[in-house]
Amino acid sequence: MTLKCLKIGALAAAMLAAPWADPGAQAQDGAYIPTFVYRTGAFAPNGIPIADGFKDYFTLLNERDGGIEGVRIIHEECETNYDTKVGVECYERVKSRNPLVINPFSTGITYALIPKAPVDKIPILSMGYGRTDAAVGSVHAWVFNAPTSYWSQISATVKYIAAQEGGFDKLKGKKIAHIFHNSPYGKEPIPTLEVLSKTYGFELQLLPVDSPGQEQKATWLKVRQSSPDWITFWGWGVMNQVGIKEAAGIGFKMDRMVGVWWSGTEADVVPAGDGAKGYVSATFHTPGKTFKVHEDVKKFVYDRNKGSTTWEKAGEVLYNRALVNAMMTTEAVREAIRKHGKKVTGEHVREGMENLNLTQARLDQLGFGQMMRPIRVTCDDHEGNGPILIQQWDGKQWKIVSDWISPMRDVVRPMMEASAKKFAEENKITPRQCPSS
Repeated sequence: MTLKCLKIGALAAAMLAAPWADPGAQAQDGAYIPTFVYRTGAFAPNGIPIADGFKDYFTLLNERDGGIEGVRIIHEECETNYDTKVGVECYERVKSRNPLVINPFSTGITYALIPKAPVDKIPILSMGYGRTDAAVGSVHAWVFNAPTSYWSQISATVKYIAAQEGGFDKLKGKKIAHIFHNSPYGKEPIPTLEVLSKTYGFELQLLPVDSPGQEQKATWLKVRQSSPDWITFWGWGVMNQVGIKEAAGIGFKMDRMVGVWWSGTEADVVPAGDGAKGYVSATFHTPGKTFKVHEDVKKFVYDRNKGSTTWEKAGEVLYNRALVNAMMTTEAVREAIRKHGKKVTGEHVREGMENLNLTQARLDQLGFGQMMRPIRVTCDDHEGNGPILIQQWDGKQWKIVSDWISPMRDVVRPMMEASAKKFAEENKITPRQCPSS
């Protein structure tokens, strides 16, 4: 597996000439922020816009602001092909070079890196993915999954389904099929779905799809036979395109198929043509490129021919998600620099991430405005308890069709704490005492 490295910043030419060399110089001369990407393979349709969004935001800060608080960003991509083993190899290559934070962009890779983070003192930001009980910061001091987690999302999705049915009491006797990528990622929401099915009396059907998900005929035959009232769709990469085509092919009502926020971007629905109309998915930010941050990206990145894609693709759902992720990453670095000076470490950035407080005023300053909700991370709450939105594909674009939906905190938070407690016991971790917030 070839590692593809793309770099921006003051030392770009030197690093291209001697990749992976002279870690001391890189740590001293800039803020080294690697990203794990998958621009190739079955997951590339989703991986490419994410990689592009990250790169463009880092370029924006370097071009417009001279970096973060005067410290230029040194960015590097490591191609994982969405393979956990390769992702760990990427991590082992970069960890000696003082990376300030790791964005794995894979639940499998995140799981593999969780034990390494406290040893190597490198924080992990698994924004809206990864291990859900990482939200319990007293146990998982080095892992953050803000602005919301998979358990919170699926609980909010069930709230949305209940609202469409006319109330939680109307869920009794209904059938919900969970079609999921047969991996830690796809299995993550199942414990919450099982609890909610018992609580509200709906029948839960679990239908795994083996990676990469190009063959789903047998799965959709089962859907046709069982006729579920709703589908929660937990796919990624080519699985999304195939699944949405198959659903349309059997005539399933697309507005009754609710995708995870990783199954709701343009690349997922366009291949199905008119058949995808009405399909809905969760999200934690709005689509489109109507915000000040997009105006700045256009002015300081694309108008200077430094963009990583075409301007037409900027503003796609996953591109925007990467902008949000890169912003959260750099805001944590900013907090570290303000407190500790320009030569910061992963340990400093972990502290910055744990004190991240993105108020509406700060989001406005950063150009994100109403694109997302404010986020506050604390010692004990690494999730931030973020709500979700539901977006719907109208055949040409995504449109928001719900108000912000809060998770069932009373259900999922005790589950997170129980899971984190078990993790701590199994791994001989003494939970930290977090101050009350």
